[in-house]
Amino acid sequence: MPEKPKILILTAAFGEGHNSAARNLSLALAPMSAETRVADPCLLSAPNSTALVQWGYRLVTTHFPKVWESIYRGTDQCDFSRPNLPFMHQPESYLQGLVAEYRPDAIVSTYPIYPYFLERHFAEIGKRLPVFTVVTDSIEINASWLRAPTDFFLVTDRATLETMCCWGIPEKKIIETGFPVNPAFSELIPVPADDSCAPFRVLYFPTAKKPFVSRHSRALLEASPNVHLTIVMGKNFRLLQSRAVEIKATYPGRVRLLGWTRKVPQLLNKHHMVIGKAGGATVHEAIAARCPMLIHHIVPGQEEGNLHLLQQLGAGDLAELPEDLTVAITRILANDAAKWRAMKAALAAHNRNDGAITAAKFILNQIASLP
Repeated sequence: MPEKPKILILTAAFGEGHNSAARNLSLALAPMSAETRVADPCLLSAPNSTALVQWGYRLVTTHFPKVWESIYRGTDQCDFSRPNLPFMHQPESYLQGLVAEYRPDAIVSTYPIYPYFLERHFAEIGKRLPVFTVVTDSIEINASWLRAPTDFFLVTDRATLETMCCWGIPEKKIIETGFPVNPAFSELIPVPADDSCAPFRVLYFPTAKKPFVSRHSRALLEASPNVHLTIVMGKNFRLLQSRAVEIKATYPGRVRLLGWTRKVPQLLNKHHMVIGKAGGATVHEAIAARCPMLIHHIVPGQEEGNLHLLQQLGAGDLAELPEDLTVAITRILANDAAKWRAMKAALAAHNRNDGAITAAKFILNQIASLP
């Protein structure tokens, strides 16, 4: 193995899971004497059109999820091995130049389309590099992942591995590493299962739907006077701030408001419960923090598997309507929070808080074994 192997990590700004996995993998590789470069060929080669697609993606997945489901299901029929896909000529050309300029020892992709680009590039130059594909979805896997030409798939859990085996992918190519969460999760201490739950701290990640930040917050706070709520508005801070401030005034001493923050790992490990959408990054961060989760918004298709994983583990469920949240929290806190304690035990048994570290070690071991 080179004294300091160079690893190119590819991501795409269509959903936070890809970016989160790429950043965290780079963080894990840094102390292992590896040089990394994280790059988004779509954003770097065509920033304007990519920004437009990003905006459209957020709009449709937030406000018109059924429309997105049709689009998502349709991609199962796409042949990504063909060159000149719509809107992808510039990213593919950029990626070819990036590989030639950076000269990595291995390439990691957290987005399913790039391995197809790389396969064509390797055929042209007559030389291959090891390619590792990080699958950021769970259980329900789009065909674009399943058909990707890659040396290894790094997956989130055993159920996902079994799903991919059913598609005829050799099990030796599928490595269960866990989702590449921030390495900090491996060192943080979650709320213990024997905690008094007084107060019961709930972490809430709202979507950009303004009415729902009020409805969901009230539903959670009305479930029990013991509930204390932290609302993380992130990039939607200006949009949601007025509604959130009103909630804080209505329930004095029980509501904390946050905008964009880098301390999500710390927050998850200090809260008893998290309420959010079923995105890959959020769900697997909750799993890493052993923080049971309720899903209030799900994007059909790509996020359904994340919900199924929580349900299979016994660590979370769907609660889309405000009244569903009230009922769920009431049941979770009944009998000295018996259900919450069972959910915590399930997450402790699953024990997945070091996915990025595990993936980084596997990648470096594979590089070291090359002739």
